[in-house]
Amino acid sequence: MVRPCRGRRVLGPGPRAARPRPGPGCPDVAGRHGRRAARAARGSRSHGAGPAGAVRRGHRRGRGTHRRAHLRPLLLSRRPGLLLRPGFLLRSPLPFRRRARGSRPGGGAVSAPPAPWCTDPYADALRIGRGPLYLRRQDGWLLPLEVERWCARADSADMSVLRRCTGAVLDIGCGPGRLVAALAALGHPVLGIDPSPAAVARTRGLGGTALRRSVFERLPGEGRWSSALLLDGNIGIGGDPVALLTRVAELLAPGGLLLVEAAADEVEETVEVRLDDGSGGRGPAFPWARLGRKALRARAREAGWSVLDEWSGGELSPHQLRPHEPPNHEP
Repeated sequence: MVRPCRGRRVLGPGPRAARPRPGPGCPDVAGRHGRRAARAARGSRSHGAGPAGAVRRGHRRGRGTHRRAHLRPLLLSRRPGLLLRPGFLLRSPLPFRRRARGSRPGGGAVSAPPAPWCTDPYADALRIGRGPLYLRRQDGWLLPLEVERWCARADSADMSVLRRCTGAVLDIGCGPGRLVAALAALGHPVLGIDPSPAAVARTRGLGGTALRRSVFERLPGEGRWSSALLLDGNIGIGGDPVALLTRVAELLAPGGLLLVEAAADEVEETVEVRLDDGSGGRGPAFPWARLGRKALRARAREAGWSVLDEWSGGELSPHQLRPHEPPNHEP
């Protein structure tokens, strides 16, 4: 099956870390309150909408969060009375307990991430809906990022992938939310996660549900998602595809699917890159990975996945994967 991919480039958003103080559009603001800022805690001064801090699009590993998210309609909880009907907006009852530093769900120590995808170049590009924006390698090599495409509606190439999703969908590294909005229009319960407050705000502005969260942090509905997305080059998140694929397997329900894209050219590399706006504005360095089709299949096997299907065409090659034995399966 050939997928119509016109001029799609390989990399999407990448890693990030330090989160800024909450402001309008951040997770402390309920969706029903629109753009109003969250009320400051008693005894402390309120924080205005200052410049975005550094967060990497590659998702911070380790520290959890106490915030309760505003979700609708996920249909994920097994607890009685928590099935959400479409159209409901409900403060999530799922507990988010503090997790020890240096650990992630599923066990195993992880190193603290560098700081990046909430840097000003990325946040500014998302707010205005256009670039230029690049990933700059240490040797000076530049990869243009498709900001205009990310901020537009889902195109036919996107839809050919999204129509393969089943049930509730988790969009990992959702960016400005075009895929979240398209999946919601198809009738899927869908949640986007992204460490960038600008990305989360834009996704919510489209009517989508999104949390400012890393894939390596505690997430709602772990082990119950029917489908997950790693599109727009997001297999590069964190610079360690095996660790990322292992984490995604923990999030899926038994029999769940992952839709992931690989570069059409045969490449396998982990590099340090920086966000660059082409005018001297640069963010901190962070690790990023690029995988071609052969490399993706090899790393998927290493992480315990089977390849069910793949498409060829354009600059990205979508694959449909399923874990051999989902870690959350209880025989």
